[in-house]
Amino acid sequence: MADERSREELEEELRVVEDDIASLRPTLKELRRQIGQQEYGPTDPAEQSVQLQNVEEQEAILGRMEDRRVDLLRRLGKE
Repeated sequence: MADERSREELEEELRVVEDDIASLRPTLKELRRQIGQQEYGPTDPAEQSVQLQNVEEQEAILGRMEDRRVDLLRRLGKE
C-alpha cells in the first residue's frame, strides 16, 4: 500500500514523539507550578484563567502525542 511506512520510518517517528513527550512533561509541570505561586503567577483572575487554558491546551496536545506513541508501539509490535 502507498500509505504503508517502513519500520525505520515508524521507529524514527516514535523517537521524535517520545522526545517531544519527554520535553513537554516537565515544561507543563513548571508552568503549573508558576501559576500556583503568587510571585510568578498572573496578577488577576482573567490572566490566570488564560494561563490555565493555555496549560490545558498543551496537556491535550500531550495526550494526543501519548496516544500516537501507543499507536506507533502497537504498529511496531512493541506494545
